[in-house]
Amino acid sequence: MRKSGILLPISSLPSAYGIGSFSKEAYEFVDFLAAAGQYYWQVLPLGPTGYGDSPYQSFSTFAGNSYFIDLEKLIEYGWLKKEECDKVDFGHNREKVIYEKIYRGRFKLLKKAFQRSGCADKEENEKYQEFVEKNSFWLEDYALFMALKTAHQGRGFMTWPEDIRLHTETAVRKYRNDPEYQEEIEFQKFMQYLFFCQWFELKQYANQKGVYIIGDIPIYVALDSADTWANPEMFLLDEKHIPIAVAGCPPDYFSKTGQLWGNPLYRWDYHKETGYAWWMRRLEQCFAMYDVVRIDHFRGFDEYYSIPYGDKTAEFGHWVKGPGYDLFQTMKQKLGKHPIIAEDLGFLTPSVKRLVKKTGYPGMKILEFAFDSNEDNDYLPHNYDKNCVVYTGTHDNDTTLGWFKSLKRTDKAYARKYLNNSRPSKINWDMIRLAMASVADTAIIPMQDYLSLGSEGRINTPSTLGNNWDWRMKEDVYTAALAEKIYEMCKLYKRIED
Repeated sequence: MRKSGILLPISSLPSAYGIGSFSKEAYEFVDFLAAAGQYYWQVLPLGPTGYGDSPYQSFSTFAGNSYFIDLEKLIEYGWLKKEECDKVDFGHNREKVIYEKIYRGRFKLLKKAFQRSGCADKEENEKYQEFVEKNSFWLEDYALFMALKTAHQGRGFMTWPEDIRLHTETAVRKYRNDPEYQEEIEFQKFMQYLFFCQWFELKQYANQKGVYIIGDIPIYVALDSADTWANPEMFLLDEKHIPIAVAGCPPDYFSKTGQLWGNPLYRWDYHKETGYAWWMRRLEQCFAMYDVVRIDHFRGFDEYYSIPYGDKTAEFGHWVKGPGYDLFQTMKQKLGKHPIIAEDLGFLTPSVKRLVKKTGYPGMKILEFAFDSNEDNDYLPHNYDKNCVVYTGTHDNDTTLGWFKSLKRTDKAYARKYLNNSRPSKINWDMIRLAMASVADTAIIPMQDYLSLGSEGRINTPSTLGNNWDWRMKEDVYTAALAEKIYEMCKLYKRIED
């Protein structure tokens, strides 16, 4: 069956309290997707974010972002009062997330809810304890990590006192049992409990409506994360737990000096010796959280780009061989077969192409990369085979209207000719039609393209800091008329079953 879906981050949903969340608006968006005949809702990574607000730089690969907890549900529980929530300054800008205000206001409200709940009644307490026990393999370290981070005014763990920075057994036991940290540790666990309860309720609702979730996981973890701090043996660190080299991408379409991500690199030999135990746990959780998993920067499993730690750009890195198919073979043996999308963008070597083909996972085709007047371009639809997922653009691209406006004149002319476009202001709809009509098994369209937004709707500009990850959708734009228009186009190109 040919399928289609919409890409919209949770943070971009409208809501009353400053950032998209698992609130009634999320359920309304699911209803919109169902009415539009969409099979998929693709989201960005759901982990807790830090400096820069990027979901690809999270404090934990297992934890959820507390910003997404629906405050209105906590009002219903009696753990918060509506006037308390209304009084907090979240920026009062329904079209942008103002992260500084969210950071300063939201945790204070969640702390009140925690103190009032006490995970109050017996039934709730049993569910909470069950959650804590089931997730202890990551939750204990994460809760302590965040409690320590709070005590150090948010500073990265690399600046902490040496004993706890190095995660020594004695120091971990000392801080974990210190009464000064007990409440904050429990508060962190409580927020994770709320996050996962609310997320799985939303996912269940979507699935019942025939809408399935495409989740997104970064290949790497952040340097300043509970994962790196608690498991230094898994990463390319020296004896002081300082990175030897870090991750990124060489100079490419997005950046002339490359992308310096700064994530620690994996010690793949260690992971292989353990039967990829940490990866199996990570993927197992992802398969529970999402119906399909998109793995970011898939080529890093074939070869990864290693940049000397301390470099200011990514220009002087080199490629190193990754685990290859061995990881995915282990996954299939231990976890069974699960639907995965391989984010295989960028320059692809023959060995990367062989790896993607061997896994059988669909790769990605981005129409915004197609129009460079080169008929051999892999992103042009006449060069596709069926086993792929086509996008007009991703979270790292400009919207279609913004992209088209910035194109060179010759590329504009080529794109308009290829698309048979008569009105540049409607180029987004012609691109959507091209994606839907293509042979690709799945077509995913960013919501901004359906809303005909220009660059003001862009999610992220790679290799820049600030003004990213903050776009929000207006409340009244995902209308019944738009749903019907999307439905009819999907029906025309057989992406909806009759």
